[in-house]
Amino acid sequence: MTFIHSGWGGDRVTGGQGGPVDQRLARDVVAYKPAVVTVMLGMNDAGYQPYNEKLFVTYSEGLKHIVDSLRAALPGVRITLIQPSPFDDVTRAPQFQGGYNAVLLKYGDYVKKLAGEDGLTVADMNAPVVQMLEKAKTGDPKLAEKIIPDRVHPGPGGHLIMAEALLESWHAPMLVSRVVLDAGRAKTVETENAQVADLKSENGLSWTETDGAVPMPIDLGDPVVSLALRSSDFVEQLDQERLRVSGLATGRYALMIDGESVGTFTDREFSAGVNLATLPTPMLKQAQTVYDLTVKHNQIHFARWRMVQVPLQDLKLGEEPATLDQLDKLDAELLANQRAAAQPKPHHFELSPK
Repeated sequence: MTFIHSGWGGDRVTGGQGGPVDQRLARDVVAYKPAVVTVMLGMNDAGYQPYNEKLFVTYSEGLKHIVDSLRAALPGVRITLIQPSPFDDVTRAPQFQGGYNAVLLKYGDYVKKLAGEDGLTVADMNAPVVQMLEKAKTGDPKLAEKIIPDRVHPGPGGHLIMAEALLESWHAPMLVSRVVLDAGRAKTVETENAQVADLKSENGLSWTETDGAVPMPIDLGDPVVSLALRSSDFVEQLDQERLRVSGLATGRYALMIDGESVGTFTDREFSAGVNLATLPTPMLKQAQTVYDLTVKHNQIHFARWRMVQVPLQDLKLGEEPATLDQLDKLDAELLANQRAAAQPKPHHFELSPK
């Protein structure tokens, strides 16, 4: 599975700085022969002004043209239309009566209608972000303004909520892993997307666990990200790496993973279940490694596309094809490293009384 980022800031359904829309589709989308395409447009199309019927007609006809063009060029392609992400009229006062996000909601209604008519998947990236902003504003009004600093482009916290909306539209599995152990009988009761081996109850509890996925690489030290997470259901719905241990004697227990301290919890907390995804575990470090390689992949793709291919396309330079080929090979090597870093790894768990 390979993800290719072909979004260009400032685009409209007609295109933008990267060229007219038909050129953008042919060069930046169809050329990669994708099986799945996501499309989110509208923020710029509506013109940052009260509802304008002429602009809306251009948008609706243009989005339909994009869908028809993709289907003609890529038979069988799965298209996900995304309702426009919000303009932040929550943490700051609207700039005109009704606010700009109300205009974007009208555009989003059309997106949903078109998806229904054409049998496409639709993802709503507006309502969940607005709900999160409203709750964040209640909790910390000034910090909430930083979730979408310029009211248009979200920071990492806002993007997490948008990612959740897209994954939910794809019915992606929400669980990282789940392990239920009985300490009294030294028995594995239940596992989901995880394997447990060598469970022993000597001076506490120890076992080897291999999860089928890694947690989301979230920077919980970022106060803005933390506010967005507290104001949403992201962790509950998308980042659950559950460890539940019953049968422990009353007291506090230290959890070590691969010799590293993860935290101390009571027997009641373990009996109810601890979410390892939000703790400093070796699994989180692995996820961060995968994330770092993903960023590097995107940077190489951006350099190849936006700094070489597009600006030089009319110059017909003899070295351009070879340069693009070398950048493609470098990107492929990064992707191979990314996939290798994401492979499941066994980890040694130790639970001991404090």
